[in-house]
Amino acid sequence: MSVLAGQFQPDAGMSEVQGREFAWSDADFDRVQKLIYQRAGISLHDGKHAMVYSRLSRRLRETGHQSFKAYLTWLENQEGSEWQEFINALTTNLTSFFREHHHFDIFSEYLQSHPGHAPWRVWCSAASTGEEPYSILMTATDALGSNAHLKLTASDIDSKVLASAAQGVYRLENLKNVTQAQLQKYFLRGKGGNSGMVRVKPELQRMVDFISVNLVRDDWPFREPFDVVFCRNVMIYFDAPTQRKVLERIHRVMVPGGLLFVGHAENFSESRDLFVLKGKTVYERR
Repeated sequence: MSVLAGQFQPDAGMSEVQGREFAWSDADFDRVQKLIYQRAGISLHDGKHAMVYSRLSRRLRETGHQSFKAYLTWLENQEGSEWQEFINALTTNLTSFFREHHHFDIFSEYLQSHPGHAPWRVWCSAASTGEEPYSILMTATDALGSNAHLKLTASDIDSKVLASAAQGVYRLENLKNVTQAQLQKYFLRGKGGNSGMVRVKPELQRMVDFISVNLVRDDWPFREPFDVVFCRNVMIYFDAPTQRKVLERIHRVMVPGGLLFVGHAENFSESRDLFVLKGKTVYERR
């Protein structure tokens, strides 16, 4: 999933700051906090004033509103596509191929320790621009062979990053964690005007479905349980009650004994009734 953009210090004495294109007040920020929490479950901390102003100013220009008050009032009174743009504006994507590499080693061992298991069903719940889901697929194919019977569902709340992920096009310089063998096996190199770029091979792309899923809404579209779920570096942006609700839902869509991979800063020891810690930020579904 996309996560909230970088850390900022709170603006001193935020009432209205002179010299900005749009007036920006504590009341405006409070409204944004409530709306992003209601829509995406994200707890927006007080130190995010500068980020929110910068990101949402673009939406004011795009929609022709002259103030945050007018924009937010308009947003609250409609159910159109602008809600998705609002969410997209307040999220960004910190990702890379084989990020937190030890998870992929454990995932590979788990697949190989269950010979004959088929099909494997895996969910990547924070797909971002695709680096994580394609890392999952490369790991699975390396572990199980080219005839691996695995289907990956990759989701995100941000519609724009999902579109980028589905294209599977990346700068070669961003594949530093991909081995030379994997680069040759799973990517096509660009030529001419596309020199310096690579594209994921179609046979790998066919193994993944990219869909939009809002983790805090109770309308997940899954019909069959997952063997493995990657939900990494997402729930640090949720408060404790929201984390618990999401964990309960993840528990419901997993098979007993399945693995849940979470981010290095996430700890769910308070939910031992749902998941048992099995390794460094790896949990087993009870």
